[in-house]
Amino acid sequence: MEQIYSKHLWGGRSKDFYSGEGSHLVNIIRPYIVTVTEFLKTHNSTLSICDLGCGDFNVGKELIPYSSNYYGIDIVSDLILRNQKLFKANHLEFYCLDISKDDLPAADCAILRQVLQHLSNEEIMLILKKLTSYRYIIITEHLPAGDFVPNKNQIANLGNRLKQLSGVNVDVEPFNFQFLKKETLCDIPVINGRITTVLYQIF
Repeated sequence: MEQIYSKHLWGGRSKDFYSGEGSHLVNIIRPYIVTVTEFLKTHNSTLSICDLGCGDFNVGKELIPYSSNYYGIDIVSDLILRNQKLFKANHLEFYCLDISKDDLPAADCAILRQVLQHLSNEEIMLILKKLTSYRYIIITEHLPAGDFVPNKNQIANLGNRLKQLSGVNVDVEPFNFQFLKKETLCDIPVINGRITTVLYQIF
């Protein structure tokens, strides 16, 4: 991940850190921010949030006012140091952690925004086991348009599974993620598929 940012493999060569178009294009991030904010408001902005894979925080910064505590997590240490300098709030903290291996902060709601799609199935499985401690989980994934075979395995990399005509769906094999309720918050059509955000209630 450090090379992805240092070599600007997700674009943004004029910026120090850039988490890709999916974190910056208005037609992608605006519907997401609106629908996630609406959900947080239904809890009177009292939910604590653990943003797993917070990236350059262009999206997360919009959600801070609707949380009681906000934890931004990423594996890239220089990115976390940069975020700590740029973004300030009394209830905001950043941590450099490997979300597949390290202990994660306790919170009411975990957010994973286009994170799992870059990981192997083995890493995803490790993360999902940890997510059962959160009451709510908001997962966003870039999926192919139409029918597709979910969860074709890959090694962790900067890309996703679209070239395999696949995408991550935690509901089905090999993950079979268990939840109490689920709701699609937004489904945004894009040129090469759609970006879908699903809210899971675990307990």
